[in-house]
Amino acid sequence: MAPLLITFSGIDGAGKSTQIEKLRDHLTRQGLSVRILTFWDNVAVLSSMRSGFSRKVLQSDGTIGSPEKPANRNDKNTRSFPLMIGRSLLHIADVFRLRQIVRKERVAGSGGVIIFDRYIYDQLAALPMQHWLARAYARFVLSLAPRTDVSYLLDAVPEEARARKPEYPIDFMRQYRSSYLELRQLAPLSLISAGDPDSVHAAVVARLNAVVSDTPQTQLDSTVAA
Repeated sequence: MAPLLITFSGIDGAGKSTQIEKLRDHLTRQGLSVRILTFWDNVAVLSSMRSGFSRKVLQSDGTIGSPEKPANRNDKNTRSFPLMIGRSLLHIADVFRLRQIVRKERVAGSGGVIIFDRYIYDQLAALPMQHWLARAYARFVLSLAPRTDVSYLLDAVPEEARARKPEYPIDFMRQYRSSYLELRQLAPLSLISAGDPDSVHAAVVARLNAVVSDTPQTQLDSTVAA
């Protein structure tokens, strides 16, 4: 049986890591095997080179910000035309790499659940999705991307998200959230409203149960149910 493919997306500080861990614990308690893949570590092409470029050329400190130790990231918030062209080419390479990984997992037929911490959606959301050209490009990339079973978009108030994870300027955070919401018009993203971790987790599980009950893999229904 092919594994269930679940993805989590959202602006930095939206709570993706927390919700992924909560869902993994929930599914593991139900007896399902769960594998977590991160888009940057397991999928992104030339990730080391891209990180090095951000640090050396864009002067990004490359660290993960925290309330106690804010970071000064300068990568996806830099949107010069040459960078946008370069990223667009890399995203196409990323999506072909993603196809290979998902195909391998599905052919293995080991069942269980694969959870992606970020997906190709997050690469696209860093583009100015309010522009028609960015939307046209996104449609093309999405036509190549593997279909998922459930794709969550965790919403967040930009000011609150930045307070939890201070890395990017607040203006970019607002634009970033707007791009995610625009992307929902093109991609099958299930919006989960901002809230405390437990209420968000409850919404995540409810959405998963609703999707599973509508798929041929009905044997998973009773397993995934809370």
